[in-house]
Amino acid sequence: MVLWLVVEVLAVYGVARLIGVGWTLLLFVALSALGVWLLRREGRRTWQSLRVALRSGEMPSREIADAILVFLGGALLTLPGFVSDVLGLVLVLPFTRPVARIGLEAVIARRLLAAGMPVAPGEARVRRRRRHDGGDDDVVEGEIVDD
Repeated sequence: MVLWLVVEVLAVYGVARLIGVGWTLLLFVALSALGVWLLRREGRRTWQSLRVALRSGEMPSREIADAILVFLGGALLTLPGFVSDVLGLVLVLPFTRPVARIGLEAVIARRLLAAGMPVAPGEARVRRRRRHDGGDDDVVEGEIVDD
């Protein structure tokens, strides 16, 4: 958290030295207004696509991930600072969100695997072992998880 704050202060200082304090403040206001507008628009779109997916009976995993990313992006856009605004825009904009979604899915998958979560319903768990009775062939034990 402290490192994030230091990076934000350095970015604001660098921008202020480059374009001036007045333009920097104006840029803060403009980015905040753009962030609020984008958050409202993309939040509404994400909510509608989530409702459509739920009504159709399909698993809304993409829509849930988008809702999480839009929420996080909106939170970052409300924080003062240029680094948080850029990251927030990446999470909220519809053409950069798919890349962020891939990252979110990778983080969640890593956490689930590290926690030893069971295999998802409908997937198969397969374990191979050698026969101990002198045979040369492999025995494959399997289990279909269907919750």
